[in-house]
Amino acid sequence: MSAPAAPPGTVGGGASTANGPLRVDGVEVHVDGAGPEVIVMVHGWPDTFRLWDPLVATLAPRWRCVRFTLPGFDVGRPRRLVTLDAMTDFLARVVDAASPDRPVTLLLHDWGCAFGYQYLMRHPQRVARVIGIDIGDAGSRAHWAELRWQAKAGIVAYQLWLAAAWLVGGASRTLGDRMTRAMARWARCPAEAALIGAQMNYPYWLQWTGGYRGRVRLDPPCPMLYLYGTRKPFLFHSRRWAEALAARPGCRVVAMRTGHWLMCNDPAAFNREVNDWLACGVADGTAPSAAAARAGPP
Repeated sequence: MSAPAAPPGTVGGGASTANGPLRVDGVEVHVDGAGPEVIVMVHGWPDTFRLWDPLVATLAPRWRCVRFTLPGFDVGRPRRLVTLDAMTDFLARVVDAASPDRPVTLLLHDWGCAFGYQYLMRHPQRVARVIGIDIGDAGSRAHWAELRWQAKAGIVAYQLWLAAAWLVGGASRTLGDRMTRAMARWARCPAEAALIGAQMNYPYWLQWTGGYRGRVRLDPPCPMLYLYGTRKPFLFHSRRWAEALAARPGCRVVAMRTGHWLMCNDPAAFNREVNDWLACGVADGTAPSAAAARAGPP
């Protein structure tokens, strides 16, 4: 993904402002709130920047919230394939545009976790803390070993279905969109159906065709809050990884009685957990102490 030539006063092809929309590589980046601390919010499949609306309303009085729709996920624009390197470079430009002088907090969900963890691995000095939502060491040997065969079959089936929908969508957008929306309904995705399309499935296509390489060994060098839902067919982390993370100073693991979209299934509890952890981190310069860390049942 190459950035278009930027006119004077722009970042990656768009105007940069202290508070308000940016444009980075042609993607509109929304900036809400005030304060020196910046939170970069990265959604996953099949969502848009609107996923974070309720949380932004909670955090904006004290935090500067930066969010965007992932490149290629906007159903109003042409479909595209974004490689892992290109996505990581895009995140780097967003972070640099939004917070050139200070590390940021990453708030990540679903594929946003995969992309954000990759960015953290490559640019650890630019990240002060991480909030990962429902995706931990997914795909690791420990995670795969803990899954029952039914869960493994379920993961393979939904991912191949979405990869196929991406391929079909190149010839028939209508059919590809129908396949994608059917999977979104099965997964109880809260996103509006009109905003869901087959073009959002390129991460699954690239994953299964070898386009995404360089798996992250998720051992964050900074404080991390990990929240996950327990009301779903399978988990996206291993018990061993979650227990090890919860035992680390400044880190916390929280199980919620929700599905994959914690922020929508129980927004009050989710917003409270995020806000409290961030507030503790600002107060002591890191995040909650090890004594405050707790792990819910995996």
